[in-house]
Amino acid sequence: MKHLLSLFDITPEQTAEIIELSAQLKSEWKQHTLKQNLSGRVLLQIYEKPSLRTRVSFESAMIHLGGSGLFMTEKEAGLHGRESLEDIARVTSRFADVIVLRTFSQKTIDDFAAVSSCPVINGLSDDSHPCQALTDLLTLQEATGGLKGKTMVYLGDGNNVAKSLAICCADLGVNFVLSAPEGYQIESSFYDRIRKRIPKASLTTEPDPIKAVRQADALYADVWASMGQEAETEKRKKIFAPYQINAKLLAAAPKDVKFMHCLPAKRGLEVTDEVMDGKQSIVFDQAENRMHIARGVFAWLLT
Repeated sequence: MKHLLSLFDITPEQTAEIIELSAQLKSEWKQHTLKQNLSGRVLLQIYEKPSLRTRVSFESAMIHLGGSGLFMTEKEAGLHGRESLEDIARVTSRFADVIVLRTFSQKTIDDFAAVSSCPVINGLSDDSHPCQALTDLLTLQEATGGLKGKTMVYLGDGNNVAKSLAICCADLGVNFVLSAPEGYQIESSFYDRIRKRIPKASLTTEPDPIKAVRQADALYADVWASMGQEAETEKRKKIFAPYQINAKLLAAAPKDVKFMHCLPAKRGLEVTDEVMDGKQSIVFDQAENRMHIARGVFAWLLT
């Protein structure tokens, strides 16, 4: 039984395999030669957190491969109180061929997968966002012609997206730089865990955003206050203001640098309109690639 709960749960070779498979299936999709190898398979998605890209990309990917999709909110599934999580997992995994969970707690996903009789995919938790990171590296590869030796600079909170990106970058030979204020950086123990996996991983923290972007191939932003952090919004606006990706910061980076964002974006906060809509922005290619990675993950898990 294979799951995708965190990038730590798969090998660097498997990280590369999923991206390669996704790129291949994307090419077939564009050429209208994609085979419906998952005909009759059922995807079930259960979400605590709302989503646009995650839900639609997974369901579209399954339909393209010949399968179908079902969706339940946490209330409909009874995640919190109607019956035990383990019983929900045992029942729903008999109805579906693959289940995507989008939750607050990583433990919810891990505990569900522990008793599931079908593969489980982490669609997002507060700790990890593996499919987003895989998407980002596929997008960087397409935009720059390769990955080895490239530099990804993430500006903002060292959150679940940043941590998943750090693992994925290490797996694929990309230099990862986090530019964040003190108190919002990725803890050194997390980097140590990555280095046990990839001893020569290039993982850097540079609090000064101007210095951080000087050798960047891509600049990456996420919202400053994620779901569940709404009470901290005003505080975070002040703390992260120097890390906004704007024309001034873009000018400090190489002229061919790309701008990336996992979306949804808070325009005027972590990124300005001129950058978001500018010629260096690849955010909508990135958003589309969520679907192509989903297709690759399904194929990797189920065929």
